[in-house]
Amino acid sequence: MSGPQCCANPPTLNPNSGAGHVEKLGGLDTYVTGSPDSKLAALLISDIFGYEAPNLRKLADKVAAAGFYVAVPDFFHGDPHVDGGRSLQEWINDHGVDKGFEEAKPVIQALKCKGITATGAVGFCWGAKVAVQLAKREFIQAAVLLHPSFVTVDDIKGVEVPVSVLGAEIDPVSPPALVKEFEEALTAKSEVDSFVKIFPKVAHGWSVRYNVEDESAVKAAEEAHQNLLEWLAKHVK
Repeated sequence: MSGPQCCANPPTLNPNSGAGHVEKLGGLDTYVTGSPDSKLAALLISDIFGYEAPNLRKLADKVAAAGFYVAVPDFFHGDPHVDGGRSLQEWINDHGVDKGFEEAKPVIQALKCKGITATGAVGFCWGAKVAVQLAKREFIQAAVLLHPSFVTVDDIKGVEVPVSVLGAEIDPVSPPALVKEFEEALTAKSEVDSFVKIFPKVAHGWSVRYNVEDESAVKAAEEAHQNLLEWLAKHVK
């Protein structure tokens, strides 16, 4: 499901943010950062606000500093969700997660053509559904889902690669009870390594839509970033 929480704390988009650059990858404009000589990649799949969100690009640069070649594609083709435009539901009708999943596959193939041998997918909100779809068929080596939207227990039951789910205590979109169901489903899949964590006192979107001037919000986001980096380091190698 999705809801008003998916639109809360919208970022001020900035096409010039980040230390990387934009190039075409798999047919999509993509923010790329990190050493092109790396054999390991991280595919960051944004929430509804898209790939020009400064906090997202800052995180991409952080993942790159850990040794990954990072790609953040523009799955929305220059049409992120913005206030004053279409309603969220109308926007989602134009930007379905199934389309995102299909468009992610040529991006992963393009990474392989660059010499990448292992890729992890990190999905935020809308992007978490795309990441879990990729995790069902071993297009990737690991997945991290942060404050997911649309993800179901059946999705989780279908994953074939190591998956981490980072949820928020205050999240009607994926409430703790649902995240606990994810955990139970993953525990039953002993062949798939998993890590599930619910962050206290934070709301949906906390990992990328935080106020940089709020010390506690930054701390919670950075804890999530550390968890996702540890997961990528463990399984994408």
